[in-house]
Amino acid sequence: MSANATPANVIAGILLAAVALPTPATASEWGCEVLLCASSSNPSWRGVPACHPPMNRLISAMKKPGFDWPICPEGGTREPGYQRYAECPEGYQVGSSRDRNGFAREGDLCVKTVNVCQDNTHGLYNFDRQRSCIQTVSMSRPLRSEPYFFDIKNDTSGQTERHWFELHK
Repeated sequence: MSANATPANVIAGILLAAVALPTPATASEWGCEVLLCASSSNPSWRGVPACHPPMNRLISAMKKPGFDWPICPEGGTREPGYQRYAECPEGYQVGSSRDRNGFAREGDLCVKTVNVCQDNTHGLYNFDRQRSCIQTVSMSRPLRSEPYFFDIKNDTSGQTERHWFELHK
């Protein structure tokens, strides 16, 4: 990529080249457009006008019964992964709340155990008092702004890179 080429220009060029080819449109072509657009990060696919048609088509198709994710065999990926929740802040671990029927929800909390008795300098607390100082605190686990991801292998480095994206119109 040249020093002046932005990710948006590269993606737009690839999309235009794919559309200009004299071969009939295939499902994998759409899948590759989706993959290229979804992996655009600066700007995101929303900032690349050529990405609006394939991504809007995807969002509409996802609402229909029997939806199958368009794939791009040339990109080495299948359908994307999805992680609703972001990581918990440092010092917290993933926990789960319970619904009104007593069933655990999927890792929707961040929890940690803390000593709420800040000043124990005299050592005068009995065992029961010390036990009551230890409490579990929790907070709602943050949601990801971009919950979908593709893991794409970088042919140059051999490393797999995760590209996060969202699908809101």
